[in-house]
Amino acid sequence: MSGFEVSRSIAAPIEEVFDAATDLRSAPDRVSGIVELEVLTDGPVGAGTRFREKRIMFGKEATEEMEIQDFDPPNRYSVRAENHGCLYLSEFRFQEENDGTLVTFAFESKGLTTFAKIMLVLTKPLMKTMIKCVVQDLDDIKAYMEGRPAKKVGG
Repeated sequence: MSGFEVSRSIAAPIEEVFDAATDLRSAPDRVSGIVELEVLTDGPVGAGTRFREKRIMFGKEATEEMEIQDFDPPNRYSVRAENHGCLYLSEFRFQEENDGTLVTFAFESKGLTTFAKIMLVLTKPLMKTMIKCVVQDLDDIKAYMEGRPAKKVGG
């Protein structure tokens, strides 16, 4: 299993930051790396919500179908995806900090097949690019919450 963790402090109340981070239908308006996001389940966002996200990864459009696994407002939520023999787990944690919110994103990937395990080792250098994308996502949410426009990727 390999992964990483990044955090950002946002000058906004925890409930508002959590609500913005989990407003999937508006995510493309706030997060510059997301080209399109389609919620696949009806009702409010929560555990069991499935969605399809298209974003720019490694210079190309990539589409991933994901599902929210755990949903504990305003403290945390986690997302699961499986693709090409790999399991991807992402967790967003929200913690009150001074007059704002500390947002931590933790990511883990696990190969489910022998081929996927080999590929995870071989593509480990690409993890830096993925970290850069996540940092940009958190910076975009921070900019949105603090009233600054997000910078569009490739724009």
